[in-house]
Amino acid sequence: MGHGGGGAMSAELVEHLFLPAYGSAAAPELGDSAVLDVGDGTRLAFSTDSFVVRPMFFPGGSIGDLAVNGTVNDLAMSGAVPLFLSSAFILQEGTALTELGRIAQDMGAAAREAGVRLVTGDTKVVDSGSGDGVYVNTSGIGVVPEGVRIGPRRAESGDAVLISGDIGVHGVAVLSCREGLEFGTAVESDTAPLHGLVAALLATGTDVHVLRDPTRGGVAASLNEIATASGVGVELVERDLPVPEPVRDACSLLGLDPLQVANEGKVIAVVPGGCADRVLAAMTAHPLGGGARRIGTVVSEHPGMVVARTGLGGTRVVGMPVGEQLPRIC
Repeated sequence: MGHGGGGAMSAELVEHLFLPAYGSAAAPELGDSAVLDVGDGTRLAFSTDSFVVRPMFFPGGSIGDLAVNGTVNDLAMSGAVPLFLSSAFILQEGTALTELGRIAQDMGAAAREAGVRLVTGDTKVVDSGSGDGVYVNTSGIGVVPEGVRIGPRRAESGDAVLISGDIGVHGVAVLSCREGLEFGTAVESDTAPLHGLVAALLATGTDVHVLRDPTRGGVAASLNEIATASGVGVELVERDLPVPEPVRDACSLLGLDPLQVANEGKVIAVVPGGCADRVLAAMTAHPLGGGARRIGTVVSEHPGMVVARTGLGGTRVVGMPVGEQLPRIC
């Protein structure tokens, strides 16, 4: 299970199995989406993702809107305007058509909200007991605007690390539904399409260096991947991390680090330090960025490592998640 968790085991699987097997056929840079130059100055972003969340319906969403929003967001992390999506279903024999219909309705509604079209797809059915309800794969294509150059290797010392709002909400929402946990207040998934928020950031004219949506493995995995790809360090300020009380309580109860819990509607932005205030103003003015804040700084020290300054004045290493903290979360 850990190999699908988006942490260190996932990275090792890619580095030591897939990339050597693919050889020169593999893309030179690994990000949320691939940016492809198709000539005449046109660049396309292309991404694919699979969704196996359990349960299929959870507070604030379902596997249907999660699949659309997840792929839209992967395209948006390269600055692309998402245009077209595919939708492929793997169904377990015996799955209720009413459930499948509800998932399809959610996908259609999410696609309309995001302004993308579902243009191709596939359906397979496996024997009862060979699957678990419904699995969904979505791929997406978008257009990258001229002059936008965003990638995991562009983080530089002195850059500000920003996040668009509360972290860990999606993971705790799914977990609370799955395990029947209650935290005194409703916790709903933050699943949402982020390309509008990204467009607002780019409209400031800032040279945005890196964008990531911290899904599997949470903020910790995303920042560690950025630090490794760019050869820099990242220093977080623990008291500045936007962890809502229900998420903090759930993580304390279950022994989880909120930084390693999945999100589905948040964006990490790495921008030049001098532009941080301007970018934050644009984020907070957008409906999906009202809780945006600066959480850290890119540094030249300890390259490839993320650390957090604690409230007691010390520091702790924020490592890449090793396995799967919360399996089947997205």
